[in-house]
Amino acid sequence: MIRLACHPAVALMRRLKRDERGATVMEFGLMITVFMTLLLGLFDLGQMAYANAILKGAVQDAARSSSLETANTAAADLEVRNAVRVVAIDAEVTSTRVSYFDFEDVERPESWNDEDGDGFCNGGEAYTDENRNGQWDEDIGAAGNGGAGDVVIYTVKIEYDPLFPNPFIPGGTEKRELSASSVKKNQPFADQANYGSDAGVCDDA
Repeated sequence: MIRLACHPAVALMRRLKRDERGATVMEFGLMITVFMTLLLGLFDLGQMAYANAILKGAVQDAARSSSLETANTAAADLEVRNAVRVVAIDAEVTSTRVSYFDFEDVERPESWNDEDGDGFCNGGEAYTDENRNGQWDEDIGAAGNGGAGDVVIYTVKIEYDPLFPNPFIPGGTEKRELSASSVKKNQPFADQANYGSDAGVCDDA
């Protein structure tokens, strides 16, 4: 009868148990994913923070230059795009401007007779077309840079591919989105145009 302690299979198992060759490779294999996830995440956050700072500074400068009588909004938008693309290469940049007569008008609806008290202009209720676009709006703001003395909200949104995509986390390789806004009042280089006073009627909704 063969003694179990001397059995070749048992001896092999004992040798394998004592053999630590390859342990470092196994440990490295377990740690590399965690390490790369943290490293790429750090680089990605760094790029995002830098891009956000550049974007906010460029938007402030563009909004300031756009408030002058000599404003060139197309050139201002181009400067923002060029500044952002230094950090976020080939970023998609979109900008919008909404103007108001004064700060207290920001995001207020056009005046209307809210007979049913539902907070919306409908059912034949009368309104004043203050922004002169032929319809009632929940936000009285008019698209564009406005005129002398107007308050303008300038918003820029960017979308870019991360320089350090992270395949180890959900969404780690998807596009990043950032936005920045600035509120400026145009210089009084002329008489400020007031809101319109034409009346209108809201259709059923």
